[in-house]
Amino acid sequence: MGKAVEQSKAYSGVLTGLKIRLHKNRLGELLVIKGIITTSELREALALSKSSGRPLGHILQDQNKLTARTIRKTLAEQFMLRMTVAVMTFMISFASIGAPNQARAASIKDVPARIAFQQAAAFAPMGQYPKLFGSSEKQSKSLTAFTKWTGMFDRFDAALNTNEGQQAASEFKSQIEFLRGLPVNKMVAGVNEVVNRVPYISDATIYGQSDYWATPMEFVKNGGDCEDFAITKYVALRALGIPEERMRILILQDMQKNIPHAVLVVYTDAGAVILDNQIKSVTNVERISHYKPIFSINREGWWLHTKPKNNVTVVASSSR
Repeated sequence: MGKAVEQSKAYSGVLTGLKIRLHKNRLGELLVIKGIITTSELREALALSKSSGRPLGHILQDQNKLTARTIRKTLAEQFMLRMTVAVMTFMISFASIGAPNQARAASIKDVPARIAFQQAAAFAPMGQYPKLFGSSEKQSKSLTAFTKWTGMFDRFDAALNTNEGQQAASEFKSQIEFLRGLPVNKMVAGVNEVVNRVPYISDATIYGQSDYWATPMEFVKNGGDCEDFAITKYVALRALGIPEERMRILILQDMQKNIPHAVLVVYTDAGAVILDNQIKSVTNVERISHYKPIFSINREGWWLHTKPKNNVTVVASSSR
């Protein structure tokens, strides 16, 4: 009986630890939880960061408390923990289809449509969606678990109700207006090139969080990381007239770097293509082998990706 109680306490302790870590966003908190630095060391570093205006990670590296690799690993582990919870939520949502109060994709306001150009090109509905990296897909309409995604739309909508936000959106549209009316492949390539000019900066450096999904206005102003590039490309292509059903934000694992990553997928009549801040040119999915898809998402729902047997793909190189 004593042994059973000890096991129960240990199990409870593990769950509590996971819950605590899951709800921590800031780099310093995660480092303390992992035992890499102490609470007092964190307070000292935070004080220096505040007085100097330098990011916390840089302060800790200067103090030889950790390396840049440790920072990347800590943030990557937190990202994957959140993705695991999202997958578990997905499975639960299938078991409770039809349950009341379930958040649905239709409840998300179509904010990108607010900045769409008038008289955008018309596109025929997709008859079939090619498999991404040879994976199988299961769709869910429940976006309950994806608060980063839904929260981004809420902040985007609120920003467009301000003069500053409207001006930023107008400036952003002026950068892509030259692509209006061009063939899809040229629109996609043009948006990829324009957005990839924005500097890559980690969420920890800008926002002090491990995973923050920025609005396009925040991204253009501050820079951002992979999912911010993908979101901004998605919004730009929506503004140019490409419909929602032809685009998804794809979260995947970079098997070469062993880190999570995000890209935009666009379904064209010539197949699915990837818009990636790590690959200079727009690339057909069939030419990439170093990515393992986890899930994809748009405003209409999300898709869990699993690898079927005998999966075969072809290689493409990464530029960063």
